Amino acid sequence: MSAETLKRPNENGDSIYQWTALAVLVIGTFMVILDSSIVNVAIPKMMNVFSIDVDQSKWIITIYSLTMGAIIPLAGYMTRRFGPKNVYIASMFMFTLGSFLCGFSGSFQMMLLARVIQAAGGGMISPVSMSLIYDIFPIEKRGMALGFWGIAAMAAPTIGPTLGGYIIEALNWHMIFYINLPIGIIGIILSWIILKSTEGKKDAPFDPIGFATVAIGMASCLYVLGEGSSIDWSDIKNILLLVLGIGSLIMFVINELYHPHPMLDIRVLKYSKFTMSVITSSVINMALVGLVFVMPLYLQNLRGLTAMQTGLVMFPSAMATGIMMPLSGKLYDKFGSKMVILPGLSILVLATWLLSGITPDTSLHVISSYLVIRGLGIGLAMMPITTEGMNIIPAPKVAEASALSNAVRQIASSLGVTIMTTLMTNFQIERLARFTEAINPSNTTMMSAIAGLQKLMIASGANGNAAYSYIMGILQQRAFSDSVKFTITISTFIALLTIPLSLTMKSTPKTDTMKSEVSHESIIH
Repeated sequence: MSAETLKRPNENGDSIYQWTALAVLVIGTFMVILDSSIVNVAIPKMMNVFSIDVDQSKWIITIYSLTMGAIIPLAGYMTRRFGPKNVYIASMFMFTLGSFLCGFSGSFQMMLLARVIQAAGGGMISPVSMSLIYDIFPIEKRGMALGFWGIAAMAAPTIGPTLGGYIIEALNWHMIFYINLPIGIIGIILSWIILKSTEGKKDAPFDPIGFATVAIGMASCLYVLGEGSSIDWSDIKNILLLVLGIGSLIMFVINELYHPHPMLDIRVLKYSKFTMSVITSSVINMALVGLVFVMPLYLQNLRGLTAMQTGLVMFPSAMATGIMMPLSGKLYDKFGSKMVILPGLSILVLATWLLSGITPDTSLHVISSYLVIRGLGIGLAMMPITTEGMNIIPAPKVAEASALSNAVRQIASSLGVTIMTTLMTNFQIERLARFTEAINPSNTTMMSAIAGLQKLMIASGANGNAAYSYIMGILQQRAFSDSVKFTITISTFIALLTIPLSLTMKSTPKTDTMKSEVSHESIIH
């Protein structure tokens, strides 16, 4: 099959071009999102290699998030200026180069620089690939196309820890990054051959104030929120950074509203369906990251599983999501949003509520089953919510709308992790304090139990003084278990909020949306 055959215009309904192009875009998106979750597993190993402490090691993750947060809003301008194909290929190249430099790093400083390069490419790939999908696929096929594309976004975070655990145990930490090289090179070559070129506008004006304010705002807010439950609010640095971040984002909004050529046209928020789509998906992200954060802690710290074993427990849910997403896209294309979103969100809420009842003795098969049910709900609901909102956006504004949506969701995810870690930590501390109140001389029942345990330990040849430590260990385990259940319960209520939010998104007949797109295109051309 020749390259020219693959490049037939999508106006002619060339399914071969559409689906091969989608496969190329899935490769890039999967690679970037996989890397975000796979690197976490290698942090302990890199701490030893680079002789760094926990606080320093956080920067391997933090600097990647900060760079991505600053670069995502630039995607709309870059797409207008250079064309989506060129930006996508350049982003793939930068990410692949950064991955090579990460694996090659011989020092902590070189690793941080390599992570900046990697994130500068990775931050562009998701919004630009979504823009390309909207350009390649007609509206009646977008639901299913985004369903396939969404497999990468939903499955990669679950596959990452499993794959990362295997690589660390069987190979070495360098392979965490080198695994991206063949995928990236193949992706670049296929993108060059298959994707149809679209000329950029060489005279597209740049908005330096818009870029500076959003970059500073995103980086400052994500830096503080990225600390999670360990945020020290007595440290004036965190307060000043948060004030700087919020102030910069306010200045960004004001600038974009009045600038004749805004870097990121936030006026797309006037489309209420798009706005509600962003809000709903952001709330879902907050609920999702809560469980994604809690479950590995439960499985590893409470159940004693390794990172790889934890990944194997959670992997079937990723498979369920991956299988369901294309199906949900097809159902969306046929029946509209509500017939898909509401059942999906209901399943998500039910499964999260079931998970809130787990104990240290709950069977791993039961937990995996609940996660699979949850994965089915996620796969059913997520992409239709995004698609319904994006379908109302005029074609020339899709790249900017996608960048804006990605930026908001990234802040929502960081905020979700911060809220969940803070709630979990505080609840655990409060619970343990309540339990330990019972250990006092006036509690004769507890004192008798400790004395009895001491006698048993002495009789078995153990140190009787360890009885108190043993009981404290049990109480700490109980407090941690209760905090896990509490945090998942909060995730359930957050997920529940998405149901009334989704009801505000009225389905638009596709004929009306197609007329709108034609109208906008005729104005432009």
